[in-house]
Amino acid sequence: MRDPDKTVGKMLDQAKTVFLSYIDAEGFPVAKAMLAPRVREGIRVLWFSTNTSSNKIACFRRNQQGGVYLMDRRFFRGVSLMGTVEVIETAEAKKRLWRTGDTMYYPKGVNDPDYCVLKFTAEKGRYYSNFRSEDFLIV
Repeated sequence: MRDPDKTVGKMLDQAKTVFLSYIDAEGFPVAKAMLAPRVREGIRVLWFSTNTSSNKIACFRRNQQGGVYLMDRRFFRGVSLMGTVEVIETAEAKKRLWRTGDTMYYPKGVNDPDYCVLKFTAEKGRYYSNFRSEDFLIV
C-alpha cells in the first residue's frame, strides 16, 4: 500500500458500517457493528456517537484498548486499525457529532444522558488486499 492515509481514508469515506472491538470484563474480545464514524481526522482519529448505557462504554471505561475494522467487499480488501478509545460526554463533543434525526436514538436530544461520543485514536494498522497483509504505523 503506497499511501495508507489515502487508501484507508477513501475506504472510511465510503463505509456505511464499521466494526468496533473492545475487551469485555472477562478479558474476551467483542466486535460490534457501528455506523461509520461521524467525523474523522485523517485516519488517526475517528469519532462515533453511541449510547452511554451500552456494554461497550463500561468496557472502554475499564480498558481503553480497541480496534476498528472496515472492509471493501467489492475488492475483498480490509483494514484493521488498533488504538485507544476515550468516552467523551462534553456538550461540545456531543454537539459536534449531533445530526438531524438523532432523536430516534437519543429522544431527549443532544443533552440526553444516554448519548455520548467515542474518540478512537489509531496507533497502527494492518491492511489486507490481493492475498497479502501488511502492517503500518499511523503518525
